[in-house]
Amino acid sequence: MSDIQLFRLSEGQAIELPGRAVAVERQLQALIESQMPAFLGVRFLASEYATGKTHKGRIDSLGLDENGCPVIVEYKRHSNENVINQGLFYLDWLLDHQAEFRWLVMERLGKVVADAIDWAGTRLLCIAADFTRYDQHAVQQIPRNIELIRYKLFGDDLLLLELVNAVSVSDATAGKTQASAATTGAPKPGGKDKTAAEQLAQAQPGIRQLYESLASYLNALGDDVQEKHLKLYTAFRRLKNFACVIPYRDKLLVMLKLDPDTVTLEDGFSRDTRNIGTWGTGDLELTLRTQADMDKAKPLLDRSYQEG
Repeated sequence: MSDIQLFRLSEGQAIELPGRAVAVERQLQALIESQMPAFLGVRFLASEYATGKTHKGRIDSLGLDENGCPVIVEYKRHSNENVINQGLFYLDWLLDHQAEFRWLVMERLGKVVADAIDWAGTRLLCIAADFTRYDQHAVQQIPRNIELIRYKLFGDDLLLLELVNAVSVSDATAGKTQASAATTGAPKPGGKDKTAAEQLAQAQPGIRQLYESLASYLNALGDDVQEKHLKLYTAFRRLKNFACVIPYRDKLLVMLKLDPDTVTLEDGFSRDTRNIGTWGTGDLELTLRTQADMDKAKPLLDRSYQEG
């Protein structure tokens, strides 16, 4: 059960704000969908998406996250409603109907975005007032990207979103037939850009060691940190990305969710990328080549985790 308590500090007194759930599920859904990029780092695509006459279901919310991965969001007011099983039902449908989802993305966000969909990172987000210990145990046994998010409303203008449990797998499509993948119409992996794994394998020994040190530091920032390996970079996120690491032979580029105007920029170490095309997400780019660079970056890494 949730033990979050929120207090308003006023004139030397602490006044507890009572938490509550929404009156109806649709109210929560409308709230999340209206601000999905801010709350979850997800671009909204569709609400109450019908899965056809055979499947006979409706997906609460469909979206595409900041890493180009499909996202299903399912909502429940209370912990005694079986949101996880329902979400898994829709997740399997989505992985079997990739062409349909790609067409939806193409209509809403354009062909370039649709061509870059990363199916391996497909996610299920379950948002509920609370989860039982059985829910939290169950998701650990399921080889899918599943996140349990607890919500609570305080007063009329405060919403709490708390990541309760998360499971991350390297490829959400594992176990699906090759025939299913072949019918999606999506482009096959390829291109001139080396993958992050290839770049890291070919990096100088000191850079590989620096990468391990950086990943260890980012993961240690909190129990809610998730490390996701994508084609071109590694994303470190809570509910949203707060750091993206792009390895090269002689350096690491780190993208952070910080306003460059709040940072003293240094040539060769940090730069504003708001008007520059980059991989990963974030407006501040750091270049790390040595442990000294890593030490200098730590306060900024901490800030991005706390503020992002």
